[in-house]
Amino acid sequence: VLKRIAICKAYNSSHLELIVKSMGKYIDDFKAKMIIIDSIISLHRAEFAGRGTLADRQQRLNGIMHKLVRIAEIYNVAVIVTNQVQSTPDTFFGDPTKPAGGHVIGHASTYRIYLRKAGNDRVAKMIDSPYHPYSDVRFTVNEKGIDDIEESAKKKKSED
Repeated sequence: VLKRIAICKAYNSSHLELIVKSMGKYIDDFKAKMIIIDSIISLHRAEFAGRGTLADRQQRLNGIMHKLVRIAEIYNVAVIVTNQVQSTPDTFFGDPTKPAGGHVIGHASTYRIYLRKAGNDRVAKMIDSPYHPYSDVRFTVNEKGIDDIEESAKKKKSED
C-alpha cells in the first residue's frame, strides 16, 4: 500500500503554495486519486503572527484553497484538508473551539467535519454539507483500522 503513496513536505507557506501550484504534474505522474493536506493553517500561523499580517495570511490561504478546488474539479480527485482549532474563552454555552484560519477555509470547503476525541473513542461531527444533515458518529481506531462503535456492539451482541 505504501508504494502507492507519495508525500510532499512543505517547509514554509511559500513552499506549500509552490507544491499546490505544481500539483497537476504530481497527479499525472502518480495517477493520484486523493490529495491530503494536513494542517493547512500551521505554516501560516507560524509565519504570519499578529493582527498586522492577518489580511495577507487570509489572502494567501484563500488562494491555496481556490487552487485546490480547481484541482479537484479538473483532475477529478478528492482533496482533504485538515485544519486546527482554537479556543474562544468568551463562549459560555456550547463548544468553545472554532476553526483556525477564519472563514476562508470553511467557505472553500464542500464538507466540514469536526473530529475530536471522546475518551478512547473518536467523534466525527458533520458541521456543513450540501447533501447531509448535521449529525455525528462515534468510531474507534484499532488494529483493524477504523471501526464503527455501533456496528461492533451489534456484532458482539449477535455473537453472544
